This record gives sequence, structure tokens and C-alpha cells, in this order.
Amino acid sequence: MNVTLAVKQYVSKMIENSGPGMKVLLMDKETTSIVSVVYTQSEILQKEVYLFERIDSQNRDSMKHLKAICFLRPTKANTLLEHKCKPVVLRADFSNVISKSEIKALAEADEQEVVAEVQEFYGDFVALNPHLFSLNLQGVSRGRSWEPSILPRATQGLTSVLLALKKCPMIRYQLSSDMSKRLAECVKQIITKEYELFDFRKTEVPPLLLILDRSDDAITPLLNQWTYQAMVHELLGLNNNRIDLSRVPGISKDLREVVLSAENDEFYANNLYLNFGEIGTNIKNLMEDFQKKKPKGQQKLESISDMKAFVDNYPQFKKMSGTVSKHVTVVGELSRLVSERCLMEVSEVEQELACQNDHSNAQQNVRRLLQNPRLAEVDAVRLVMLYALRYERHSNSILPSLLDELQRKGVSERYRKMVQSMVEYGGKRVRGSDLITPTDAVAITKQFFKGLKGVENVYAQHQPLLHETLDQLIKGKLKDSQFPYLGPNALRDRPQDIIVFMIGGATYEEALTVYNLNRTMPGVRIVLGGTTIHNTKRFFFIKNQSRSTVYGKLKNK
Repeated sequence: MNVTLAVKQYVSKMIENSGPGMKVLLMDKETTSIVSVVYTQSEILQKEVYLFERIDSQNRDSMKHLKAICFLRPTKANTLLEHKCKPVVLRADFSNVISKSEIKALAEADEQEVVAEVQEFYGDFVALNPHLFSLNLQGVSRGRSWEPSILPRATQGLTSVLLALKKCPMIRYQLSSDMSKRLAECVKQIITKEYELFDFRKTEVPPLLLILDRSDDAITPLLNQWTYQAMVHELLGLNNNRIDLSRVPGISKDLREVVLSAENDEFYANNLYLNFGEIGTNIKNLMEDFQKKKPKGQQKLESISDMKAFVDNYPQFKKMSGTVSKHVTVVGELSRLVSERCLMEVSEVEQELACQNDHSNAQQNVRRLLQNPRLAEVDAVRLVMLYALRYERHSNSILPSLLDELQRKGVSERYRKMVQSMVEYGGKRVRGSDLITPTDAVAITKQFFKGLKGVENVYAQHQPLLHETLDQLIKGKLKDSQFPYLGPNALRDRPQDIIVFMIGGATYEEALTVYNLNRTMPGVRIVLGGTTIHNTKRFFFIKNQSRSTVYGKLKNK
């Protein structure tokens, strides 16, 4: 199961179906993101697509000499826009199932009969890694219920993934979450309604869709990360695999925005899941390799063969030069932020809060860090949030005192209010699973041995709740009472193909968990998706945008 490959194949098929000749690819805002994450512009150019335009562009010239491929989400607005295309539109390709009423609206609007063919390609999601996808949705909830306008989009996105992977799954959902059950029911309705589309070849063990809710594990998005992809997103922010580096001191013009794609960047692909220390070593090796291959300044081009060798090697050298510049800049900025914000010290205390159960030590360490003038506002708040979630019901909780400490430190009221908001979002009262480590002997023994593994693991002690959930699922021990099946049937065998969807957003730490399970569990293939992909700041503000009575006060401050 590879979501990146699925989208790439759809785009290739779309272009091939339009036949030979010069083409323009017209997209909307969402399909632009879907295509740009899996294909570079140079790759698309090789397929005779010479122009990329937004369907809603107001300044498009007439291009009657170009064939046009429209790749759009099946919305009423897009079907009405499509007939206004200035090129001769031969194909209208939609990213999901298009209803009869939308086809009718398109036909009625197409007075000049420029649309020759309509087809469905099920690429209605952003494929970030082969095993990770996002719907790029924010503000999905209104309290503990779906935001009404978002539920249909989430349903479409998730069914699109199933169609792209050619899976008709059994469905399990998190019982403690009404949103999980509602989404499960909506997906099931689509599968039933469009049963011909989901009529795939039966497998011995049916695939499984597991729908979870972010509120069951509010700790994971609050932690600093130390593997390359996760760390970049946490500190710099990845937006459809792009990083905005415009605020980096002394940044050159051509590095103000860079793309990190494992599909087209060998160094990134090889270092995606390595920790920060290993990346530093590999950057040094990359630099040394580049220096060896760099053309000498006094290189003489005396013969035709010298010139040919230089021309042949120059594109490879140019590409390597760009790769080196990009990663040296990114890693350099990560290193600067780690030092400036004392993140190694912060992360050590975060890991202690997430994994240990020593209140006395925890309160001392949190207080000590809050008094550090170099501690950034976001890091101060996340530490207090982690303390609040861990020791929510501790008899000697010092949360009021820590909130006073934040105020003395000059942390804005908006941020301070978010602490209580986070507890109400992901606290013990609403969790369906035992997020905070249980006190039974087996769990204590596991934690003890984890602590013996050495100092190098002090920043990576935490494992997301998703790891335990998937481990139990694969072993056939995941409780039906907490994660029931939708419908009367249940899996009798160990699941093989598992699609996990996290309402409220997934994280790159969870993507790493899925990657490792795929590597170490023979015969098991897992894909993870979410309404969005979080870093700490995004998690803060998405929770703050909710329009419930619980969070509404925050929004109005």
C-alpha cells in the first residue's frame, strides 16, 4: 500500500489519456497541493505539460493551441468554472466521485461544448510519504461533534484513499469518540451506495479501516522531535513538503523556500527517520563527497572529450550543489534553534513528563525551566500543558502556581488560557484509552528496562499511544469494547492491510511508528492519515479555533 504511488499513477494516467501534444494542466487550490507533493514541475514537463494554471485565475490568456486537462475537486464551484477555460478543454478529471447533479450542472454550464470527457480519479488527499496522507483540514470540530461543513469533505477524502488503494475494508472506530463513529458510518454509507466502485478482488483477510480521535492522545503533538522530517516540521513547519526559510538570518534569495521530498531528494529519503546526531554526521559526509566531485577551478577543457565530460557531469554537479546548499541551510537553522531555545534541556523534561511518574522531580524541573530567560513562550506553555495532562488529578498538583509563573514570565493570556483548554480537550475525563502509563507490574518493568537503554535515548523514550493500539490490533488483542466493529462482522485472522485515520490530525512521530511497524512486522502493511499533520503550534491553534462552548471564550479574547 503506497499512497504516493497511487496518486502519481492517477496523474500519469490522466495525462496519457489526453494523447500526444502540448498540454495545460488546470487545477484548483486543493488539487494543486495534491499534484505538487508527488510530482516536480520538471517531471510533469517531460510528459508534455508545459503550463500549470489555477482554474480560478482571472488573467489567463486564450490558449486554443493547447489541450487542457482539468484536475479538480468535484464541487459545484468547480463545475461552473470549468466551461470558462480559454483552452479547448478535452478532459475534465475529478479527484473523487462526482454526483449526477454536478455532472448536470457542468453540462448546462458548458454552452460552447468544450468538455469532451469527464472521468473520476480518486486522488482527493495529499500523499506526504508512501505510508502517510493528510486531508489538509483544520477546524474540524465543534465541541465534541463534527463541524457540519467538514464531515462530508473528510468522508470524501477517506473514501478516496480506499478507492486509490483498492480496498473495501471492515471498519473499527474509537467508541469514546462520537466523531469517530459518525465518520465510520458516513464512510460505510458511501461504500454501500457506490458498491460497484468498491467491488475489488476479495483477499483472504479483509483490509481494515481503524478510525481514531486525536483527543485520546494529546501528549504526542506537544513533544519536541529529534528525527529529521519530524524535527523540520516542529521547528520550521512543513507545508505540503515545503519549508518557508525567509525568516532565517542571512538567507539567500534562492533558499527562501525549499522543497523536501523523499521522492526526488536522495539525501532526504535516506535521512528522513534518522536522529539529529546522525544527520549532522551525514551532512558532513555529504559535504566531503561534494568537495571531491566539485570541478577544479583551473580545470582545462582542451579537447572535445574534456568538454563532453564536463557537459555530461554538470547537471549532476548542479543538482548535488543544490542538495548540499539546501540541507546545510536547513540543518544549520535547526541547530541554531536548538541552541537558542535550549531545546535539548526542554525535551529531556518533556520526555520525563510524558513517560515517568515522579511528581516531585517533574515539578522541580518544570519550575527550573520556567525561570530560564531563554525559554521560548511556546516551550513554556507546552511544558505546563504536559504537566497538566500528566498530573491532572494529582493531590499535590501545582498547576495554578505554574500558570502564575507563566504570567510572571510575560506569557500572553491567550497562551495561558490554552492550558486549561488542552486539559478539557485531551484530559482523563474524555480519553477512552489509558494514555498515562498504568501502574501494573508489566508496564513498570517495561519502563524500567527502557530507562536502562542509555543516555542516547533520553530524548526518544516516548512512544505514541498509536504504537500500543496497532500492536494490540496486530496481535488480535485490541478490545472490541473500546474499538468496536461497524456492523456484525469481525476479523478472525491477523489483519494484513490496515488504514488508520486520525480525526483531529496525526503527527510525524506517529508516521515514524507506522514506518517501523511496516519494517518489523512481516506481512503487515499500514497506512496512516489524518485531517492534518500537527506540530505543536498548529496543535495549539487548531484547538483554539474550535467553536465549542469550551473553547469559544478563547477565540473571543
